[in-house]
Amino acid sequence: MDSVMARKMWRTLEPYHGFIYFTPEAPAAYDRFGIEGQGGYFASRAAPMGAVPAEVVVATFFNFDPRLVHEAIPLAWERGAPAEWVAARLEAIDRALRGVLADVVDSPEMVEAAELARTAAEACIAPGRPLYGGHAALDWPEPPHLVLWHAITLLREFRGDGHVACLCAEGLDGCQALVVHAATGDVPARTLAATRGWSDEAWESAVEALADRGLVTSDGQLTDAGRAHRQHVEDRTDELALAPWQHLGSEGCDRLRTLVRPWSKAIVESGSFGFRSD
Repeated sequence: MDSVMARKMWRTLEPYHGFIYFTPEAPAAYDRFGIEGQGGYFASRAAPMGAVPAEVVVATFFNFDPRLVHEAIPLAWERGAPAEWVAARLEAIDRALRGVLADVVDSPEMVEAAELARTAAEACIAPGRPLYGGHAALDWPEPPHLVLWHAITLLREFRGDGHVACLCAEGLDGCQALVVHAATGDVPARTLAATRGWSDEAWESAVEALADRGLVTSDGQLTDAGRAHRQHVEDRTDELALAPWQHLGSEGCDRLRTLVRPWSKAIVESGSFGFRSD
């Protein structure tokens, strides 16, 4: 199986997981803890690792300004135990998915997709994958649409841990990784900097450091060397994420993508992501 399969699976499945970061159901569920801003995001995603210090969240989330994390952690653990944050997150995604996919949450197709995704997720391994390891320790939910969401979450965190390892191996810090991302044109630099809490000064310093390495120009555009470097990181990320898809097999992968694709499209077209596919 070519490693490009890992990227295909991620692109198709990601909206089903990523819905939790955009649906208004999430902040509504987190309001009970009295944490402002992005605190609910940090706490709910980190909670499977336990009441870890802010430094662990900084390390595993990687591309956020540490000051943003320290504003939320450990205050979040004082307001609610990790298990409470995990429950609130699952409650939020349950309501969100039922709202958009009401006609299919109990369908045979959902049951089939959940079984396929769980088969892939259970082939992941924890060593060197801290966020995946924390989420893998959680109990599996019972409703098939939540089994599918949890399985995709595991696969996503497994891939993400590998991606962070690749970035570190290439000598990039969190802000520098965002500068490279912005230089691809996928997401505006202003959006990436603002949502991750980086100041203009920190962003400019990251651009300067990358320019010194010949990866970007002085105004933050990718050089030929930068494009090659970016492709190397993405290719290596795919390679490190391939094992669960090899376990599922090509037919299983194709079937899972076929099943989830319309649901991911419906989630995107719901408008929660801030844009529509059309």
